[in-house]
Amino acid sequence: MTTPTTVPYGTQVQEAAAYIQSKFGGYTPAIGLILGSGLGDLGDQIEDAVYLPYEEIPHFPRSTVEGHAGRFVIGKLEGKDVMIMQGRFHYYEGYEMRKVVLPVYVMAMLGIGTLVITNAGGGMNRAFKAGDLMLITDHLNMTGDNPLIGPNDPELGVRFPDMSSAYDPEYIELAKKLAGGVTGVDGEALVLQEGVYAGISGPTYETPAELKMLAYLGGDAVGMSTVPEVIVASHSKLRVLGITCITDMAIGDELEPLTHEQVVKVANLTKPKFIGLVRAFVREVQI
Repeated sequence: MTTPTTVPYGTQVQEAAAYIQSKFGGYTPAIGLILGSGLGDLGDQIEDAVYLPYEEIPHFPRSTVEGHAGRFVIGKLEGKDVMIMQGRFHYYEGYEMRKVVLPVYVMAMLGIGTLVITNAGGGMNRAFKAGDLMLITDHLNMTGDNPLIGPNDPELGVRFPDMSSAYDPEYIELAKKLAGGVTGVDGEALVLQEGVYAGISGPTYETPAELKMLAYLGGDAVGMSTVPEVIVASHSKLRVLGITCITDMAIGDELEPLTHEQVVKVANLTKPKFIGLVRAFVREVQI
């Protein structure tokens, strides 16, 4: 549905949340998950699922990216009520930043306290390899924008939110503890890295010079999502676990041409380990 410019942002959040809540079917999700490119299959494993296409939700845009189903899935995972975004919105799709992050505010209003955010990204740390998973410990906002610019709605959060622990340290430690029990379909152990995610606007992949700059600034992986959502999660006082699937190596001196199809292909190969880690986290996290 299109959003009239006259509708206040806080009202958009409330109306979207009210519509979704009317479709819950008795669920009370406390855990939300945002699934990135090629990683949406976890949404198909939800028990007794309720499906809500984004285009049916008031004020929501549409997800236009290949590999993104474009819907909420609400139901049970590992015995807990969850709310999953199968696909997300991106700044590069032409949506203003506040539209990109609208679902995070909506999930917070619906009672989500824990948010698991995943993405596909390029590895800039030479110790990584394609197929690794990286726990995000911090980020660099290189998008050129911030979803909190503009008037602040105190119903949504404070004017100047703290970002010192945007990625929850306890959740990072829990994920590291659980990783040892996760293997792929071939029995290969999960390789779990840690690092800083550099968020850019896209939609172009980076030039060699840009990758050298981002690595010099401290980035370990680079991608086109997540940072705006985490900023809003902090604004909403949500606890966040961030996971990047390293789909390719983005080393400035060794850069090779890359396509979205290659990114999705590697993400698909990594899915069993990714799903195993997320399911273990949902099972063990205390909410």
